[in-house]
Amino acid sequence: MSSNRVLTGITTSGTPHLGNYVGAVRPSVRASLQPGTDSFYFLADYHALIKTGDPARVQRSTLEIAATWLASGLNPERVTFYRQSDIPEIPELTWILTCVTAKGLLNRAHAYKAATDRNAAAGADADADVTAGLFMYPVLMAADILMFNAHKVPVGRDQVQHIEMARDIGQRFNHLYGEHFVLPEAAIEESVATLPGLDGRKMSKSYDNTIPLFVPREQLRKLIGGIVTDSRAPGE
Repeated sequence: MSSNRVLTGITTSGTPHLGNYVGAVRPSVRASLQPGTDSFYFLADYHALIKTGDPARVQRSTLEIAATWLASGLNPERVTFYRQSDIPEIPELTWILTCVTAKGLLNRAHAYKAATDRNAAAGADADADVTAGLFMYPVLMAADILMFNAHKVPVGRDQVQHIEMARDIGQRFNHLYGEHFVLPEAAIEESVATLPGLDGRKMSKSYDNTIPLFVPREQLRKLIGGIVTDSRAPGE
């Protein structure tokens, strides 16, 4: 096994956008061209189920993201390129890891805390509309990574916590059952910031606040012109 195994996935919850390109597609294609690198890239359709209940949207997104990766120069002859749901051992490993994962660790996950904070601000029950899938998301992500003993996982800054949690979960499993899993590290492109979307929030396929990668020039101009900005002068 290569000592430089890189793995990354893109959630198939909508049309791929500039944020995906800058944060995941471009760095992963670059990494795949490095000599001595063993690359695993996947279409995260199980993760998409947390964000959308529309099967047609997930299916269309899966094809669009696969096409984006290939159009951006990913060579399937050089990498392992796959759809998450085609590997039944991933949900199987997810359950095994669930049985060694502390609930307290999952309580601290950013996505879960953000959901409970929103509910608290609205005066609702802390877990209103929070699915077990959202709560368990970090365990599925840990299974994605640990399954292939990845050394590095290229991610945006907002995903670093999930890699740290995958390390914690892998460490716990190794402590109980022996050294089976490599403990992964997050690989962040320091020059890349989180791109804001059309409404000022983080650009996200799930919110449809994105600038798609492949649109006609006039539509692109219109989308960019509609981005929400603040009223501060450049000096501020």
